[in-house]
Amino acid sequence: MMDLTNEIEQHYEDMVNIRRHMHMHPEVSFQEENTKQYIYDQIKDLGFEIRRDVGGNGIVARLQVDDSFKTIGLRADFDALPIQDEKDVPYKSTVAGAMHACGHDAHTAMLITAARILAAHKEELPVNVVFIHQHAEELLPGGARSMVEDGALDDVDHVFGTHVSSQFPVGTLAYTYDHAWASPDAFSIEVEGRGGHGAEPHEAIDPIVAAASLIQQLQSIVSRTIDPLKSAVVTVATFNGGSSFNIIPSKTVVSGTVRTFDKDIKESVRKRMEEIAHGIESSFGVNCNLNYTDGYPALINDNDQLNHVLNVLEGADYVEKREENSPSMGGEDFSYFLQNTPGAYFYTGVKNSGIGADYPHHHPMFDIDEQGMKAGVESLVKIILGFNN
Repeated sequence: MMDLTNEIEQHYEDMVNIRRHMHMHPEVSFQEENTKQYIYDQIKDLGFEIRRDVGGNGIVARLQVDDSFKTIGLRADFDALPIQDEKDVPYKSTVAGAMHACGHDAHTAMLITAARILAAHKEELPVNVVFIHQHAEELLPGGARSMVEDGALDDVDHVFGTHVSSQFPVGTLAYTYDHAWASPDAFSIEVEGRGGHGAEPHEAIDPIVAAASLIQQLQSIVSRTIDPLKSAVVTVATFNGGSSFNIIPSKTVVSGTVRTFDKDIKESVRKRMEEIAHGIESSFGVNCNLNYTDGYPALINDNDQLNHVLNVLEGADYVEKREENSPSMGGEDFSYFLQNTPGAYFYTGVKNSGIGADYPHHHPMFDIDEQGMKAGVESLVKIILGFNN
């Protein structure tokens, strides 16, 4: 009978080594050529049926136990971010301008470790297991959709994943029922006028002034259009135009993000943005071109499967606390998996302020307490073993 605590302790050093190797050799979204080879090398001798280049750079490894059993999917993403690593640690990124600043290196190390443990105890498993290593979570259109389209979830009955979090201390599992992550859309609006001399604004059509008014009106969408009991975010993040203090430019571009949970709210925001842009055209004599890009769908947990996670972790050795968390306006393309197959996604705490592992995700100083990965592996393995009940 499996002694899971002993298994995790025996594999811990190797898991840390995997995580640190990936941290030192990051590859950004859609460019993970060496990373996918490294992952394959870690699992190729475990007796799996392995498909490579699934939906792009993805890897799907299947542990078939019994054809009559259910099949459960476990997913980890493995892409890095275009961020310069500013930590002073032995495992600092060796790639200029690239860094695992969101914990995907830990996700991969945990899933590989869970795969090694489960493969070694195949005869004890009550389900078949599919290990999904996903590329390109960080960059639209993401890797999840193409992997699903390429059969990553074929014959999978339920799918689960976890994201490490520097917001929650080591030993904490944080979870959210129903709507957990928002749909992260992107937009840009090109405001085109007529350039001229800064001393003769009457001879020009000023896109700077028009764009300034546009930004102010965009900020009224949530406060004056959306039901206050619903959630939405409209953020303008860039304002680009002009090249000199005395020249009125011919064009200005603003861009930002829209975050929503409900499709009808998303469409209301999009429609109102179009109306505001048309109004700016009439008011200032400019042309406004709105480019709206749909992001990942909202991530909606299946509550029954989330309860399965919580139930199997009662009395766990490394998951010391289970904490319900508010929905996040962040985005996560695991939502594509949950659109097709019921499952759940949750946080694994890796915060430890004593060692500087408390910077937010996507920060150049981001790091984790690697002890927290033990709880992640325990969660993944117990999710599988718990289907015996």
